[in-house]
Amino acid sequence: MESSKLTRRNFIRMSALAAAGGFLVGCSCGPGPEPTVAATEAATKAATEEATKAAAKLGGIGEGVKIVFFPGGPPGCPFGTVVYNGAVAAAADTGAEVSYMFSDWNTEKMVTQFKEAMATSPDGICVMGHPGEDAFEGPIDDAFSQGIIVTSQNTTLPRIEAKYKGMGFGYVGQELYESGLLLGQEAVKRSGLGSGDRAMVWGLLSQPTRGLRTKGVVDALEESGLTVDYIEIDDATNADPAAGTATFTGYVSSNPDVKLVCTDHGGLTSTLETYLTAADKGPDDIYGIGFDLSSATVEAIRGGWTDLVLDQQPFLQGYLPIMQVCLTKKFLFSGLHIDTGSGFAHKDNIEELAPLAEEQIR
Repeated sequence: MESSKLTRRNFIRMSALAAAGGFLVGCSCGPGPEPTVAATEAATKAATEEATKAAAKLGGIGEGVKIVFFPGGPPGCPFGTVVYNGAVAAAADTGAEVSYMFSDWNTEKMVTQFKEAMATSPDGICVMGHPGEDAFEGPIDDAFSQGIIVTSQNTTLPRIEAKYKGMGFGYVGQELYESGLLLGQEAVKRSGLGSGDRAMVWGLLSQPTRGLRTKGVVDALEESGLTVDYIEIDDATNADPAAGTATFTGYVSSNPDVKLVCTDHGGLTSTLETYLTAADKGPDDIYGIGFDLSSATVEAIRGGWTDLVLDQQPFLQGYLPIMQVCLTKKFLFSGLHIDTGSGFAHKDNIEELAPLAEEQIR
């Protein structure tokens, strides 16, 4: 463990070293005589020394920084655990003091917990953006007025990000609508389904921003001519995917011609094999698609139960927001907007990704 920490710290420092060194060496002003080997070596040495000094300042960038972090789901949630692992790794690398609030993916609870987090006077809060801008804007305004840095992960808050980007409000996660659209389009291409085929999308359209990903999937499938049945994920299933088994089996029983099922939720995707088995369906009976890797999803892909998953790399959604707050607090960096959701997992590449998913890194 200590070795891995040192490796990550060295990576951060080496990145800064390379960036600073490249900048300094590349700052010659206009054309001139060809430099001698000795002059080049001297300039490189000077640049390296300056870069080393700059990199040294990054060591322990989180020391003395107090952060409250939202992993999103309940403890043990397949998706939320990977987010949490990323945040824990960042806390170890930066030296920041990080506390965690688990919200069961409940949007009202997230807003209440945010206000509770503010009362502890942290330097920064890393939020899941699921409650949406109307619910979060007032509390986030209050936080910044008190000098608390806020940044978001997983679900965008564009209006709030635009307002506070210069003060450190960034975003790490997928581009929601585009991710849904991408998954739906890729599923149609790979499955060969089309006009007249029935699909079911189990998602979160009711959530104002988070629901954009569900809408992207629905739009992609409908544009390809599929008949789409939509089911909203209820609160019980949102918190505990196993609670949705009866909903799934009831739908399949009433719609035996369904050819494709999309679970727009990492926990539900990891439970897809259980749902299909309960509905008395085999691995090749329904084309299963969803979001986010987990060890259970890896096994489902291997067994043919799940066919296509968009991996939004949730480890980064834990790691990078911690870095954002530390960089803003110590060095006044503005908010960074980072898209983590563009890659697919399927039977052709799952063996490469499996060890990382089993370690709850991917």
